[in-house]
Amino acid sequence: MLGMKSLILLSLPLLLTSCFWYPPPTANMTAPPRSATLEAVRAKSFADIDLNWLGRRIWQNECAGSVPGLVSWNAGEDFPSLGIGHFIWYPAGYSGPFDESFPSFVRYARFRGVQVPSYFNGPAPWPTKAAFTADRSGRADAMRRWLAEHVELQTEFIILRSRAALPRMMQASRNPQAIQARYYALAATTQGWYCLVDYVNFKGEGLKPTERYNNQGWGLLQVLEEMKGNPQGRAATAEFSRAAGVVMRRRVANSPAARGEKRWLAGWLNRCNTYK
Repeated sequence: MLGMKSLILLSLPLLLTSCFWYPPPTANMTAPPRSATLEAVRAKSFADIDLNWLGRRIWQNECAGSVPGLVSWNAGEDFPSLGIGHFIWYPAGYSGPFDESFPSFVRYARFRGVQVPSYFNGPAPWPTKAAFTADRSGRADAMRRWLAEHVELQTEFIILRSRAALPRMMQASRNPQAIQARYYALAATTQGWYCLVDYVNFKGEGLKPTERYNNQGWGLLQVLEEMKGNPQGRAATAEFSRAAGVVMRRRVANSPAARGEKRWLAGWLNRCNTYK
């Protein structure tokens, strides 16, 4: 039988599903009322997680801990990235291959009753990187200030997205019970949550068929499958770190020689060592 903590982990994404699918906001749209029951479940679900520590750790890895990094437009990309998790935000008329996560985060913030600035409505306000770079309106800096003030809210959203991905990983695995058990063991501590969410930012969930070399992936699913047994507490994060290193070495060994991925291995392993 699942314990209360496992039931909360399973039920919370279902309770909050509607927040990801609100219609586009309008000028007259107000935040939905905050349910006392939902707040109680939310508080219980995040009670054992140091959201501030975890959020700042993600912020450090994704944006070097800098405020300017909270709104950026990477070279070679057709969209800006926002927040500690570099949430993707597409310009008007653009449809890309990646999950556009920033509008979902905005809907979650409104669902939580947080006042969201109007400049987060609709598509990204810059059509191109050149327009973003040339913008002197101060809008990007205002966005950065708001995001810097809501680190824990972004961390909640990142955690909920991770929980929503667990059923897909279980479905894709030949040993779903082990995947679930190892995921919950890691989700029992803040450091374990750092492993789960940072690795997805780092190398993905491991579910895309296109992210394979010799039919072997390198995402979170593959790390959970590589773990041995069902360790708990610090032993779980140490085993995750070890398994992540194995998966990274396997990726490099399987990669086409022309890509020269061996030059990145030392840095990848350093990041895996932080999961201990």
